[in-house]
Amino acid sequence: MGALYGQFIRSGDLVFDIGAHVGDRIRAFRRLGARVVAVEPQPALHRALRTLFGRDEAVTLVPSAVGRTAGTATMLINVDNPTISTLSTDFIAASRGSAGWEGQAWARSLEVPVTTLDALIAEHGVPSFIKLDIEGFEAEALAGLSQRVAALSFEVTTIQRAVGLAAIERCAVLGYTRFAAALGESQDLDAWRAAAEIAAWLTTLPHAANSGDIYARCE
Repeated sequence: MGALYGQFIRSGDLVFDIGAHVGDRIRAFRRLGARVVAVEPQPALHRALRTLFGRDEAVTLVPSAVGRTAGTATMLINVDNPTISTLSTDFIAASRGSAGWEGQAWARSLEVPVTTLDALIAEHGVPSFIKLDIEGFEAEALAGLSQRVAALSFEVTTIQRAVGLAAIERCAVLGYTRFAAALGESQDLDAWRAAAEIAAWLTTLPHAANSGDIYARCE
């Protein structure tokens, strides 16, 4: 992770971790010397983050989801696999009957606050890097960003390619010109390419690839 994120982050930089889950990326960002705003709406995961990072003055924990507009929303909780809890009913619908997603269930729901990337920037400052991993809600979060930051990443899945394509389109509107991808939990980026090329890559990605992250920057 250090080698991957070190391409975008320098000591002293501000990073937004949107969908912080239990903080594995926070640790990587802190090892690089970054200050981190970690956003996670699930109370149980937020408690874990407070235990792990609550005494670190360089980590700000925000108990919220991120979307297009501020307010509240219903979060659907996967009790057995909380890292794929989501605000997107389309994400859950897309998972049904899909290979690799058997047995997943979102049995609980709760109301959570929602903020926007613009609001986070107004409160905490402009980050050098934004990481988005919010289970089918990435394009919605990017719709709440009106200014380009130096670089960002967002998760894509083969069950919801349209969300990834919408996120690529939003990044292009914001002025990002180069994109690269890392599949699964790989920490290796493939070649940098234009928006149309990364969109074609996502469209033809085999279903079995399941998920990955797309990185966007400007040249």
